[in-house]
Amino acid sequence: LAILGIALGALVGWPFVALLGIPIAFDLIFFQRQFWQFLKWSAFIFVGIMIPLVSIDTLFYGKQVITPLNIILYNIFTNDGPSLYGEESWTFYFINCFLNFNIVFPIAVVSLPVCLLVDWLRNTPKDVLLLPFWLVLSPIYLWSLVFFTQPHKEERFMFPIYPLIIASACIALSKIQELYHSIFTRSKRQHYASSSNWIVAAVVIIFGLLSVSRVVALFVGYRAPLDLYPEFHNLVNPFDPSVKPMIREDQKINVCVGREWYRYPSSFFLPNNWNYLFIKSEFSGQLPQPFAVGADGTKVVPKNMNSKNIEEPSAYSNIEDCDFLVDVNLQTDSQHELNFSLMKKKWHILHSKKFLYASNSSSLFRAFYVPFFSSKYTTFIDYNLLKANRNRRIFKRQKDEETVDF
Repeated sequence: LAILGIALGALVGWPFVALLGIPIAFDLIFFQRQFWQFLKWSAFIFVGIMIPLVSIDTLFYGKQVITPLNIILYNIFTNDGPSLYGEESWTFYFINCFLNFNIVFPIAVVSLPVCLLVDWLRNTPKDVLLLPFWLVLSPIYLWSLVFFTQPHKEERFMFPIYPLIIASACIALSKIQELYHSIFTRSKRQHYASSSNWIVAAVVIIFGLLSVSRVVALFVGYRAPLDLYPEFHNLVNPFDPSVKPMIREDQKINVCVGREWYRYPSSFFLPNNWNYLFIKSEFSGQLPQPFAVGADGTKVVPKNMNSKNIEEPSAYSNIEDCDFLVDVNLQTDSQHELNFSLMKKKWHILHSKKFLYASNSSSLFRAFYVPFFSSKYTTFIDYNLLKANRNRRIFKRQKDEETVDF
C-alpha cells in the first residue's frame, strides 16, 4: 500500500512526490531485506498505473504523452525552468508554513533532533533505538532540503508534506511527554501520558485558537472575489425570483480584468455565453488562455504560447470590448493600471465588496484575526464590479441583430 500510494502521488499527481518514497524504499531494502519484493511490486504498480495514464492523456491531448516525464524534463533539464515565474527568499516557506500550521510547524522542524536528544537523555535501550522512527521523520527533511533551496517557491509545493508536518510534530510531542514523565514523575509504572497530557492539551488549544484566527483573517480580508463573481449569475438568473433578470441568457457578454487577473476563481463563476478577457496591466508575463471550443478542445494547442513566460500582446483585448470590468479601487493610477472605479462617465459600480489592502495593514493583524484589534490595524479597499455606461450590440440572433441597453 505504501508503494501504491507513492506511485499514485508521483505518476498521477506530481512526479517529485517520489522523493517521499525514499525512506520507504530504504526500509524495505535495508531493514526488511525485501529487495526483490520491492522491485517486483514497484514494477507491477508502475506498469498498472502508466498504461491507463498514458492512454487517457493521449486520448485527450491527441498525441502520445507521458506527463510525469514531461514535467521532470521541463523543470530539471531545460533552461526554461520554474525560476522564470518568480523567485522568493529563503524565508518564504518558513513564513508560509508557520501561517498554515503555527506552533505545530516549529515543533515538526525540530522533531528529529528532539527525538534523538530525548532517547539519549533517557538512555533508551538499544533495542528500542533500533526502531526506525526516523523513517517517519526523514521525508520532511528530504523535502525541505530540495525545495527550500530552490529559487522558485510556491505554497502548493509544500502540500505533499502537510500530513508529515502533523505526524512529525506528534512524534516530537510524544518524546517530550516521555522526557517530562521520566524527570518529574516518581512512579515509573504509570504510562507517560498520564502525567503529561497537559502538554498535548496546551499545544492543541494554542494550535486551534491560532488556526481559527488565521481562517477568520483570510475570510474577512480576502473573500471579496468569491463574493463578487457570483453576482454575474445573479444578473442572468436572479437569486430573488421576484427580480427581473438584467441580462438574457442568450446574450454574449465580455467580462474584463486587468491587474486582478490572478484572482479569477473559475469559469464556473460565469454564465454561459460569457467571455473572460484580459486588458493590459503592469504584469508583463504570459497570461493563461482558454481551451478551444468543442469536444476536442484539449487537443488544440493555443496559439502564441511560449515556455519562457514572455508577454504575449495578442492575449489582450481592447477596453472598448468590455461590458463588465472587475477591478480594485487603489485610488492610484499607473501607465497600464488606471483607476476605472473613478471614471464615472465610462463606468459605474454595480457591486462592491471590501478587500484587505495588505500593503497598508499590519503584518500581524492581517495574518491573524484578533477581535477588536484587527479592525484598527488593517485597511480595506473596494473590490468592484463595474458596468460600462454605453449601449452595445451584444448578441446576435439567427435572423436579426438587436441592440440592447443593459
